[in-house]
Amino acid sequence: MTVLYKLESFEGPLDLLLHLIDKSEIDIQQISISMITEQYMGYLRSMQELELEVTSEFLVMAATLLAIKSKLLLPKPPVMDMDEYDFYEEEEPDPREDLIRRLTEYRKYKSIAGLLHEKEHERGRIYIREPDDLAPFLPAEDDNPLEGLHMSDLVSALQRALLRADRKPTVARIRRDEISVRDRMRELEGALRGAGPGGRILFSSVLNERMYRQEIVVTFLAVLELMKMKQVSCYQDRLFDDIVMEWRGETASNGFADVEVDY
Repeated sequence: MTVLYKLESFEGPLDLLLHLIDKSEIDIQQISISMITEQYMGYLRSMQELELEVTSEFLVMAATLLAIKSKLLLPKPPVMDMDEYDFYEEEEPDPREDLIRRLTEYRKYKSIAGLLHEKEHERGRIYIREPDDLAPFLPAEDDNPLEGLHMSDLVSALQRALLRADRKPTVARIRRDEISVRDRMRELEGALRGAGPGGRILFSSVLNERMYRQEIVVTFLAVLELMKMKQVSCYQDRLFDDIVMEWRGETASNGFADVEVDY
């Protein structure tokens, strides 16, 4: 006749003790150390008979149970009251108190862990649909001619041009404006249209060393007006590089007649 042994696995000695208490259907506060110790030691003997490894934490708990059992079996020594010359038994703390507290806390955390495991199982049965791509339903937006270009880049280009102009010897003179912003816009349009496929020119190419400060400012304002009208876009290939102007519009030169360019 073959005898089969099946031992349940426990996470630790507290888990084993809690199993023995629940199996005996007793209250933790009314735990019987003698009964629990016998059941606990019987489980360890079964593990040894099956040549299973008994970890040190199970052995420590066995020693703790035996120590508590011994304290409960030992008689309490009488204490003499020196005032009345009488003997009485001193009340000592219950040696089971620490074990009961540990078992109570372990049961609480085990219950919470079981609840979380149920929530995880319920969550695992829920399948979430992947989000759809709603990009085709977004409203179309016009291309920004200033995308990738900050206003500080244009200001820096203007400052560099003004710095080069300041290096020339200046002569105080009174002169009238020789070119307006509108005329400069027409000149830039012609230069961009005549630049070949793509209509691209460098901002520095529309300036030269013979220009005065007023002409540089007028050129800068003309570029801004063309960008405002979305006729020209400006960008840089890399940081601190020269600014590239690209013709984007179809407006003829006479289309600038109504443009407000009074400065």
